[in-house]
Amino acid sequence: MNVGRTGIWSIELRSADPGAIQDAAAELDDMGWETLWIPGLGGGDVIGDSERLLSATRSAKVAIGVLSIWRHPAAEMAAGHAQLRQRYGSRLLLGLGVSDPAAAREAGRDYRPLSDMGGYLDELDKAPAPVPADERLMAALGPKMVNLAAHRTAGVHPFLVTPEYSATRERLGHGPLLAPYQAVVLERDPSVARAAAREFVGMFLSMGHYARNVLRQGFTEEDLATAATATGSSTAVWPGAT
Repeated sequence: MNVGRTGIWSIELRSADPGAIQDAAAELDDMGWETLWIPGLGGGDVIGDSERLLSATRSAKVAIGVLSIWRHPAAEMAAGHAQLRQRYGSRLLLGLGVSDPAAAREAGRDYRPLSDMGGYLDELDKAPAPVPADERLMAALGPKMVNLAAHRTAGVHPFLVTPEYSATRERLGHGPLLAPYQAVVLERDPSVARAAAREFVGMFLSMGHYARNVLRQGFTEEDLATAATATGSSTAVWPGAT
């Protein structure tokens, strides 16, 4: 699936008033944005929310970035994906994530991320209407998960990575999709912008898998301690596919 070079990632495209969402999606489609990305959030009707966007647009793809495999059974996602594929063509990209041990515990499961994701992909493959490999991708950060994504999905949608971070591309090779989530703070004052960014990043650095990946990118424990002193949210996010 061709998702284009740059898309719009927006919480509001899933959480705002339904009418406003459809109006915004139609306008973004008319402006030429090739892919609209929405978060998995805490679960909910992600298939229905995807259809709202698909029905309001003519050509834009819709990508879920990403749904938790602990909150959305593979059989349900495969069936929902098949229904939307029949109605709107190959325009829905399922983004899959293993989240963290807490999410697995809530689902009553042990946390074995690599085998858990592999099993979920197996279920998608064995469904009555399988989800094609090029219409799903993974929120992979570590090398083993990236390798799994490269072999069994369209590619990866990494979160909390710098634009300069190239290790994922090196592991993926030149074929699979690399669509990183990049947050943008719409503020002219650098100090205000950095404060807002630290608030947003801080909530994630308490999660071990994100913290480890930030360290792999060259940040230090001191950097993490400074950024983790506050929590908040970002203004806008733009993922670029490379």
